[in-house]
Parts: sequence; structure tokens; C-alpha cells
Amino acid sequence: MELGNIPQPTYGPGLEAPGSNMPGLMAMAQGFLQLVQPNPLPVGSTIRAEESSGAPVLGCLSFFLSQLLHYELGFLVCAAIGVLFIIFVPLVGCCFCCCRC
Repeated sequence: MELGNIPQPTYGPGLEAPGSNMPGLMAMAQGFLQLVQPNPLPVGSTIRAEESSGAPVLGCLSFFLSQLLHYELGFLVCAAIGVLFIIFVPLVGCCFCCCRC
């Protein structure tokens, strides 16, 4: 069974970033994301640890959750700072408004 005349695929240099009208904003967003979350997702290391140790599922789950919390630590800190601003900025504004001395 012959497949006929099938051309060979040609591959380019890879994916390119889409053109943007705001390169400064894109660079700032990428810089923030790299600052907040510099580590890759720890999926591969937990699978290797689970296969090699033979530990119970609960131990592997707690190990995975601890690695996942370490992975998301930057976002958790940003969320905590955001909640503090949401609570304390109106509270301080109310104190300045009501308690003008």
C-alpha cells in the first residue's frame, strides 16, 4: 500500500510572541510573573518521589501539597497583601475622615 506523494513537513524556528501595541506593559507583566513565580510546577519531582519511595498515598499527597504551596507562595503573599490593602485602606480613610484633629 503506497501513500503517494506526501511532502515532508517544514518546521519554523518556533513559537513567537504575538505583536503587541504595548511592549512596555507586556514586559512589566512578564517581569512581575517571573518575580512572583520563578519556579516551575513540581509535577515531575513528585511523581519520581512517589515511584522511588513507595510511601503511602497520604505521605505523597502531603509532600505534593507542600511543594504546591511552595510553588504558589508568591501568589499567596500577593493575595495577602491585597486583602490587607482592601481592609486597611478604607479603615484608615475612615479614621482620617471621622477623627480629624
